[in-house]
Amino acid sequence: MLRSLYIQNYALIEQLDIRLENGFSVITGETGAGKSIILGAIGLLLGQRADVKAIRRGASKCIIEARFEIAAYGMQPFFEANDLEYEDECILRREVYASGKSRAFINDTPASLAQMKELGEMLIDVHSQHQNLLLNKEGFQLNVLDILAHNDGALSVYADCYGSWKKAQQQLEELIARAERDKADEDFVRFQLEQLEEANLTAGEQEELEQEAELLSHAEDIKAGLYRVGQGLSADEGGLLPLLNDCLSTMQSMRKVYPAAEELSERLESSYIELKDIAQEVAGREEEVEFNPARLDEVNARLNLIYTLQQKHRVSTVDELLTLQEEYASRLSAITSSDDQIEDLKQQCADLYNKVKQQAAVLTESRVAAAREVEKQMASRLVPLGMPNVRFQVEVGARKEPGVHGADTVSFLFSANKNGTLQSISSVASGGEIARVMLSLKAMIAGAVKLPTIVFDEIDTGVSGEIADRMADIMQEMGDSNRQVISITHLPQIAARGRVHYKVYKEDNENETNSHIRRLTDEERVEELAHMLSGATLTEAALNNARALLGKA
Repeated sequence: MLRSLYIQNYALIEQLDIRLENGFSVITGETGAGKSIILGAIGLLLGQRADVKAIRRGASKCIIEARFEIAAYGMQPFFEANDLEYEDECILRREVYASGKSRAFINDTPASLAQMKELGEMLIDVHSQHQNLLLNKEGFQLNVLDILAHNDGALSVYADCYGSWKKAQQQLEELIARAERDKADEDFVRFQLEQLEEANLTAGEQEELEQEAELLSHAEDIKAGLYRVGQGLSADEGGLLPLLNDCLSTMQSMRKVYPAAEELSERLESSYIELKDIAQEVAGREEEVEFNPARLDEVNARLNLIYTLQQKHRVSTVDELLTLQEEYASRLSAITSSDDQIEDLKQQCADLYNKVKQQAAVLTESRVAAAREVEKQMASRLVPLGMPNVRFQVEVGARKEPGVHGADTVSFLFSANKNGTLQSISSVASGGEIARVMLSLKAMIAGAVKLPTIVFDEIDTGVSGEIADRMADIMQEMGDSNRQVISITHLPQIAARGRVHYKVYKEDNENETNSHIRRLTDEERVEELAHMLSGATLTEAALNNARALLGKA
């Protein structure tokens, strides 16, 4: 329940701090005194969009803070799901800065507006006059039935089935569209794949071919060079090896007389062996190298094929061409197998659709049962509210195709007269009748939902006298059911029924106007009710009438 409300620098409110009680309370005040301002501030706590124009002139920011007692309402799952600290007293705070920045807090922890809105909807329901227009909205009417039928679980199951069905439908549409596009490209894909397959590419071949082409292109120069090196090493006349062999013989002949010649001989012999081995390898390689124009043409032709494919497909390696080949093969396989995939997905969609219809039927059954209960309760509630001939019917129809909330259409039909034709409630009900219908619906919903606080903003518009008394009975009954009900009213009959009475008023000073709210004492209540009965001038008769109203309450 809403225990306290603090507002600072919001519109005409410089600072307001009020404690609120449980049960049925009323708020009165002259038009323009600031009642709507208080509701606007509460709206910010419920996640509504902030407007910097609402910040009091000259202030840098406004603050709205509310404290709720939530121990009895089982809200721990929300706090756990949103990683917020749970306490039996919940504090919602909203700060709006003149710069346009806005911050939200739940129990002093920064929170998103979505989180604040979700929590706020579990804490408080504000019914303003414009909400009467909801009576003409099918979504509102359907929601009423679901609330009274306790369809939360069934709706969750249905939403899962419906979501899976729509997702499968979307996949089927995308698959069909892609298959149509691919089939148009099938000849192109098949040609590209066949061309790559005919090339019979292998990883790493490009580098090997480029090296072979380089060798074949310079074969004559390489063979001539190897010949010159071989001659320089092995020629009988002027060759390095014969000369080195003579040097080695000379050095070996001196070993007996010149000991140092031993080591030098070994070194010369080692060099001779190494150079001889090189000369043999050079001769062998010279034999291997041959000028082969035919093979060079063959290698260049293969490379030209590779380069042409790379240029065509805008890649630079054979590995990339092989990857493309795999992609074309996969794409062609998908094209040829798309019909089977489409048939499989069509069957999947049909199975999911059957599940959607089955779960929609569960919802329909519960809604029809709830509709009969709504009709029964509305008749019993509206007759005492001055509609002795009222007929209220909930028409549950079928949609052409299941929607997000099921397969049902819902329409509230209404007639206040014996001979009246049942029609859509918004088209035949007067403002006062709509107010009474909405109050009755809210009373039923409040009985089905454990909502801590309900605020009625002039729901009594268009009614008076005995009907106002009956509406006050309903609100008082709601407040007596361990619930906090606050009614903003201009009717003394309703104001007299509140267990607590608050008054909103304005005060002017030299520079500005301020809105305030305070709890009235018993004597102040008499005077406030007397003013509501007779206007600005208090009369003894009005005071006596006010006391009588309070006494009756």
